[in-house]
Amino acid sequence: MKKRSIPVFVLIFMLLLSACGPAAAPQPTAEVTAAPTDPPPTPTPTAEPERVLTICLGQEPTTLYRYGSSARAMWSVLEAVYDGPIDTAGYRLQPVILQDLPTPENGGVEVQAVAVQAGDQVVDVDGSLITLEVGARVYPAGCTGPDCAITWDGQQPLEMDQVTLRYSLLPGLLWSDGQPLTAADSVYSFQISADPATPVSRRQIERTADYRQVDETTVEWVGKPGYHPDETSNLFWAPLPEHAWSGMSAGQLLTSEESTTRPLGWGPYMIESWTRGEQISLVANPNYFRASEGLPRFDRLVFRFLGEQADNNLNALLTGACDIVDQTTLLEDNLAELAQLRSEGRLQVLVGQGPEWEQLNFGIRPALYDAGYNMYGGYRQDILSDARLRQAFAHCLDREGLVESLLAGFGQAADALLPADHPLRAADLPGYPYDPARGAELLEQAGWVDHDGDPATPRQASGIPTVLNGTPLSVELLTTNAPQRQASAQYLAENLRACGVDARPRYLTSEELYASGPQGPLFGRQFDLAQFAWQASTGLPCFLFTSEQVPDQGNNWLGVNISGFASEAFDRACAAATSPGATDEDRAEVQRLFNEQLPAIPLYYHLKLAAARPDLCGLSLDTSARSEFANIEALDYGEGCQQ
Repeated sequence: MKKRSIPVFVLIFMLLLSACGPAAAPQPTAEVTAAPTDPPPTPTPTAEPERVLTICLGQEPTTLYRYGSSARAMWSVLEAVYDGPIDTAGYRLQPVILQDLPTPENGGVEVQAVAVQAGDQVVDVDGSLITLEVGARVYPAGCTGPDCAITWDGQQPLEMDQVTLRYSLLPGLLWSDGQPLTAADSVYSFQISADPATPVSRRQIERTADYRQVDETTVEWVGKPGYHPDETSNLFWAPLPEHAWSGMSAGQLLTSEESTTRPLGWGPYMIESWTRGEQISLVANPNYFRASEGLPRFDRLVFRFLGEQADNNLNALLTGACDIVDQTTLLEDNLAELAQLRSEGRLQVLVGQGPEWEQLNFGIRPALYDAGYNMYGGYRQDILSDARLRQAFAHCLDREGLVESLLAGFGQAADALLPADHPLRAADLPGYPYDPARGAELLEQAGWVDHDGDPATPRQASGIPTVLNGTPLSVELLTTNAPQRQASAQYLAENLRACGVDARPRYLTSEELYASGPQGPLFGRQFDLAQFAWQASTGLPCFLFTSEQVPDQGNNWLGVNISGFASEAFDRACAAATSPGATDEDRAEVQRLFNEQLPAIPLYYHLKLAAARPDLCGLSLDTSARSEFANIEALDYGEGCQQ
């Protein structure tokens, strides 16, 4: 409640003095004089009103225990409880409570050769954790690329690289209860995450040979032989408060009120209360290590749970019930209204792109071809294996127009494996701007002729060695029955028809489209064209199109390269680009090959949308970050706020 200031009134009393003698001897009346005035009391300063920031979420967290969930709503709140320990901005890692990230230059990375023998756990050239045995494909010590990898014969002595990483905490860190935060808390966190009762990915844990405290502020991670991590952010375990939680087992931490509803942190705010179904209230942490910088900017932080309905959340923002509406609300359902309100200056819209990217995937090699292709076999003709045809399709698709139509101008067309602002993105990649005339030219070169001059009828095959003459250029385009996907498929089909391609959209439920192979159309490789989304990692996702990732009977239909695309050159380039010794040239080569061969056509990046009051500053939607609230301590609004 806002405090009222009370006016201070200073009352000055005048004392009248008189002298009285005995009655028989009256004295003259004394002169009336004013007594000296006492100094007025110091006015009480007017109390500053409490500053409150209200963030409205589309979802309520189920827990605030960092190892109990990975939901976005949970991390929106935990960004206020923790700060870091390592943030990502613009796809680049930034230490927050660490002095630096380990590098060979600062002495934080050490590599030494260690002897290994049969039965030892090592990491092979594919990054898989294996038990060393005859025939294992590994990198010997000093080797970081596929050109020097060996197949172990079980006889020759073998040494492999073992990597050690050293992390140093900032000095003087405190938990919100005032207790020191030390390297032991990070080791405790590793032990909890490694406990079988803790439901987290085991990948990094399994590749860890040791995780140990060196001194009060330093920990060391030691990897299994052969493991060269491509990033270091996931090999420092975020501290947990050992002094407060050591009496509970890993299993108990999953359900304890102490860990799930009011976790201790070191960040700008600390949990005050959680009213289920309504809100979580936090207050500024007096022990925050950046408090001397005037952070955080607010005395109180409130996360309200309004549900996913975009219209309700926008109304709450416009009426002042919310200062920010986060990206878990369905703002993409109200793109036109968002654009109008933004143009009127009534709110600001924060837009992020990806990391999910929509694509049009080609069914280049259906599963039926695995037993051998025969153009007279009675199944679909081999119409998609020629890269010129796939390039023609790319020229025939107006991706910029698609984005404008679907996303009201908020989105961005995709044109490669990585977005334009990614630090690993190669320059001067082959591109396919919207150019139907060029698309038609490439189709003619590939043997698909316009036999009647009527764009309403499909082109036909003529002189293609693997396709029967007269075969119409007709394809089925599968996607989900979501309204936006249906609109997109119809738009793409119209583009392709203008180039003489008979494209027929068909809509399935998500369960039907993504069903496991061999029955499922995608993972069973039973489709012509398919529109869906992949979520790219922070690295280079070329593995999505390597030969070993083709789902088939041999791997129980578990691969992700559903196109069936197979290229030895691409496989080699992807292996080199993702190896420990990868160079910029290696990464550029695999991107160039993808854009030349086009096993899939990138369409657009998925939107991440948030909205805020017009005068809010400091908020951005960096999709490489864990949450849009990574810098929640610096958010501000009102006078003095720098946009």
